[in-house]
This record gives sequence, structure tokens and C-alpha cells, in this order.
Amino acid sequence: MPEPEIKALLKRLGESVNETLSNSTEIHDCIREIRNAGYEVFLSIETKIGFCSASGEDGKTDINENEKLINLKLTEYDAKFLKTLKIAIN
Repeated sequence: MPEPEIKALLKRLGESVNETLSNSTEIHDCIREIRNAGYEVFLSIETKIGFCSASGEDGKTDINENEKLINLKLTEYDAKFLKTLKIAIN
């Protein structure tokens, strides 16, 4: 896929994440509760998106040798937050 096309797809993905966060009633409710308690809220979310091209023959994915798999322990809050972003945990 040409670079301009992948850039357009990544931009669309970023816009989708932003829209999902903006439309989250749960996030808005939590922020409102914090403000009602007398605090100002500044929310900053950093997202790192990685991708690699798939090879054509066997369907395997080319993985950079510097990439390492790690095990993460998610709290119930983490899982709930990811669910609000419509990110599935498998």
C-alpha cells in the first residue's frame, strides 16, 4: 500500500479514537464528578499505534526483530477503560 494511503488510514484511526473518547458518556460523567468536587481536570491520552505489512504467501506477519512480547496485568479499571474505547482484550 502506498505511503499516502496508509497515512490516510492512520489519520482516520486517530480521528475514530478521538471521536470515541469525545462521545463517551462515562468519561464525561467522571470528569463532571471531579469538577463538582472542586477540581479542574486535564485529560491527556497518549496512543502508540504499531503496524507492519503482512507477507503475501503464508499470511504471516513481518515482525521487527527488536519487537518483544510482554505480559501485562490489567486491572478491572484498565479493562473497563479499554472497553469504553471499543478495544477488545483477548
